Amino acid sequence: MQSGHVHPEAPPGLPQVLYADEWLVAFNKPVPMLSVPGIGPEKADCLVSRAQEAFPGARIVHRLDRDTSGIIILALNADTHRAMSIQFQDRLVEKHYEAIVMGNPEQDEGLIDAAIRKDLDNRPRQCIDPVNGRPSQTAWSVLERLGDRARMKLTPRTGRSHQLRLHLLHIGHPILGDDLYAPPKALAMAPRLCLHATGLAFTHPDTGSRVDIHDPAPF
Repeated sequence: MQSGHVHPEAPPGLPQVLYADEWLVAFNKPVPMLSVPGIGPEKADCLVSRAQEAFPGARIVHRLDRDTSGIIILALNADTHRAMSIQFQDRLVEKHYEAIVMGNPEQDEGLIDAAIRKDLDNRPRQCIDPVNGRPSQTAWSVLERLGDRARMKLTPRTGRSHQLRLHLLHIGHPILGDDLYAPPKALAMAPRLCLHATGLAFTHPDTGSRVDIHDPAPF
């Protein structure tokens, strides 16, 4: 496991730094912060713009939805960005999430294999489409059963937009607080989307060491 250091001069408003070295920086992105700028001046504030204040040259490698919290990593130069982008593209990065969902799955673990495409009639939603969708897989396991809800570990094998939210809905266990996909009952069961990126593991593009970053779910 590669260890980094926390930047000593992070300005106010910068999310918590979980890992930093001269090539990479990882943050604990809060909700409802955007990963990258949205359309319009009201959506200009985002994680990457704040990160560049303390880490000049910081470049986004992957994204988290606005309402998803947790680990997100940025590259600090072009070569590192290229190398990390290839690891994500080739599915060499291990990503783990925790979610709290409505109800309790009958099994303790499983694999959701359901193709996803954009829902052109209901943007920005996605939808399950076994014919025209892109292959999408999520492995899951139950961490804790809590009466009318369950805490689950989610390991996406693909990286489609809204994949975890849509896949959990697809198997009948929507994520609590999901204002895009959850039915009213599940939406009302939590004040936020209960989805957090808890783990990210990859090969360091410069040293070749394995980096394993963890951050516990805040819910």
